[in-house]
Amino acid sequence: MRVVVQRVSEASVTINQNKVAEIEKGLLILLGITDDDTIEDIEYLVRKTANLRIFNDENQVMNLSLKDISAEVIVVSQFTLYANTKKGNRPSYIKASKPEMAIPLYEKFVAKLEQEICKKVQTGEFGANMKVRLLNDGPVTIIIDSNSRGF
Repeated sequence: MRVVVQRVSEASVTINQNKVAEIEKGLLILLGITDDDTIEDIEYLVRKTANLRIFNDENQVMNLSLKDISAEVIVVSQFTLYANTKKGNRPSYIKASKPEMAIPLYEKFVAKLEQEICKKVQTGEFGANMKVRLLNDGPVTIIIDSNSRGF
């Protein structure tokens, strides 16, 4: 499982000209899922994401987490995070999970994150053609892969 975490001043998701999610200060999280992912991957990434100290404190030092400032969150599924570009110019997405496996994991990720931060998490729509708009604050963008964690 892989996330791209972006600290934003604002972000939104639009589907068919309908805005389905909108936040101000917080995180936009892009989530990629593979067939090997488990609940342990979800728990690791939720803890890591909720506790990342990437928001500025009163001294303008990145020292506060999502939980510390009670910021807002949007989670968007993004199978392209598992694009393989080794051969040719057309990416292969064979490592990305099919919807029947990915949707339940995506929903569990969102539910666990809501539990962890004690706040509603907004989402896009799995598999939809979404227009994601964001104003990256910093910019701060962090990639975390659950397969790269230390034990």
